[in-house]
Amino acid sequence: MNMQIDSLPDMAVFARVVEAGSFSAAARQLGSTPSAVSRQVARLEGQLRVRLLERTTRKLRLTEAGSAAYGRCQAMLAAAREVWALADADAATPRGLLRVSMPKAVGRQVIHPLMAGFLAQYPEVDVQLVITDRTVDLYQEAIDLAIRITDAPPPGLAGRPLMPIRHLLAASPAYLAANGTPQQPRDLAAHSCLYLGEDERDRHWRFRRGNESAEVAVRGRYVANHSEVRLEGALAGLGIASLPEFAARTALARGELHTVLADWEHLTDYAGTAWLLYPSNRFLPAKLRVWIDYVVGCLGSDGAGGQLERRAG
Repeated sequence: MNMQIDSLPDMAVFARVVEAGSFSAAARQLGSTPSAVSRQVARLEGQLRVRLLERTTRKLRLTEAGSAAYGRCQAMLAAAREVWALADADAATPRGLLRVSMPKAVGRQVIHPLMAGFLAQYPEVDVQLVITDRTVDLYQEAIDLAIRITDAPPPGLAGRPLMPIRHLLAASPAYLAANGTPQQPRDLAAHSCLYLGEDERDRHWRFRRGNESAEVAVRGRYVANHSEVRLEGALAGLGIASLPEFAARTALARGELHTVLADWEHLTDYAGTAWLLYPSNRFLPAKLRVWIDYVVGCLGSDGAGGQLERRAG
């Protein structure tokens, strides 16, 4: 029995290796070394007298026995999280500091305006927004949750889809009256355009309409890597700006900006779905659960895309 109990940490490490896809990735998440993680898995295999993983130079593959063991190790970890939930002081009442990382534009223009209402509704929860375009490590850094634009939760993370991130082109009525309105993407080459400018690709605007596609190299006298600055530039009549839809929404509704090439989809590397992400093996305290529910509820039709949690798998 003692040997079985002593094996529990090794079982947990084995499950993390499978979830992470490699010894090195699991080691980073655990704050350990690849060699130490490998020794723990090898020790578990020795105790069970069965091979759990087939190791190659390029990847790991579960054996039949390993697949069965992994399912049971997952169940063991789920049970452990439930035990910790019983002792979690935050389980009943949302309280404490919540640290959330998010991209700059999403943080400033989408999340920040919601926080006064959240703080008023949950007086025992403090919120720290870590606004950065850097990809934070949710296992290594003191961050409870991250908002990222991605197709799906990366390995080892779970989450909920928050909102689609679409991009469009917009310009002021005065600019369009003075310079004309582009009818095709190629017309943009003759206009002053406000683009991101962090990479040479940022000035090559791409478009799609049904089966058609187009790419045009744009130019402009004013370039900025912040959507609010490009928005203000467009409002000032400096040109046609590439903007996240959420940044331009109010100005468009007021008639201060008009969309350009609205029948074409404006493709960028920064479009997709904003996900609320957290480690898949981490129990969610009440302060985090209510923050997620509040933000998703406030965004309404712009937001959740459903209430189901999704895990990388």
